[in-house]
Amino acid sequence: MTWELWLGIVAVVLAAAALVVALLIYRRLHTSGPADPVSPAADVDTHRDLVAFVANPSKPEVAAFEEVARRACREAALPDPLWIETTVDDPGVGQAREAIERGADVVVAVGGDGTVRAVAEALTGTGVPMALVPSGTGNLLARNLDIPVGDRAAALRILVGGVDRTIDVGWARVTRWADEPGDAADDGATPGGEGDKHIFLVIAGLGFDAAMVADADDDLKAKMGWVAYFVAGVKHLHGKRMRTRITVDDRGTVVARLRTILIGNCGRLPGGINLIPDAVIDDGILDLAAIDTRGGLAGWAQLFGEVVMQGFGMRNDLPAKIGRIDHTRAQRVVVEVEGGEQAQVDGDVIGRAAELEAWVEPKALVVRTA
Repeated sequence: MTWELWLGIVAVVLAAAALVVALLIYRRLHTSGPADPVSPAADVDTHRDLVAFVANPSKPEVAAFEEVARRACREAALPDPLWIETTVDDPGVGQAREAIERGADVVVAVGGDGTVRAVAEALTGTGVPMALVPSGTGNLLARNLDIPVGDRAAALRILVGGVDRTIDVGWARVTRWADEPGDAADDGATPGGEGDKHIFLVIAGLGFDAAMVADADDDLKAKMGWVAYFVAGVKHLHGKRMRTRITVDDRGTVVARLRTILIGNCGRLPGGINLIPDAVIDDGILDLAAIDTRGGLAGWAQLFGEVVMQGFGMRNDLPAKIGRIDHTRAQRVVVEVEGGEQAQVDGDVIGRAAELEAWVEPKALVVRTA
């Protein structure tokens, strides 16, 4: 074979190789694109959040809201949401847990403070965010997170486009009931354990505030909203002051005569009232407000003035006041009340307690906010 023939064979092989390389380059350019050498499927997150609505059907217009909620999810290109209704026997804890088991990425509490507490109890410690569509009388957590109350469209916009924030939760547990003097609550647990404890996100209280909540008329609440609580409070203005022993962390015990003691995770209430202005919802601390009045209506008038001043960042530290609010902070507090008093958590009455323990669980719940 002559050298000319060998040269021709080599040329043909090189030409074929060049053709194969050219075809490979052409195919690469026309499938991946010149600016993206990696397949788009590898970079784009195609996951779409599954939303679960846990709804209290006893609240007005909740039934009609279901289709509004589903439409909002469709318009946001989200999967068709889960819609799970609460019952008298289960106000939302089991429904929220069911939502998590079914793969929900965010759980929405549609209802009042009781529904929010129940959903929060199930979500605490899971990392699954809780969103809110306020539909109750107080809507305490929504007010403290600046989620619009009475504007469900705005609440849905926060659900779709909001940001997630981690907050503290408070827990309260009755360790001795008023009708069981000397006996611990029969829940088989030690104080602070996993027994019959109640979550609160805003304020727990013993005394006047809980009695006011307990006596609020349901029909009046439906007609007048949160104003019904103040109407109920009038009958307790001349009630007896309670004798208390308060133990804060490991700082000893204080004996005091009070109208009420509030244990706050945050402090804003309806009507622009801020009972505990220093409370921060994610600082790992509970803020206590010990409230007392003497002198009948004059004392209550001065106390109301104290509350209003607090809202503007002012404090009245004059001695010998007949209406006063004293503040302190704690991670755990035990309150003993002679004879027992009504206790409440976020507006839900839990009974007459002779001894109540409360503590904070820092950064335990994820909430979706604006």
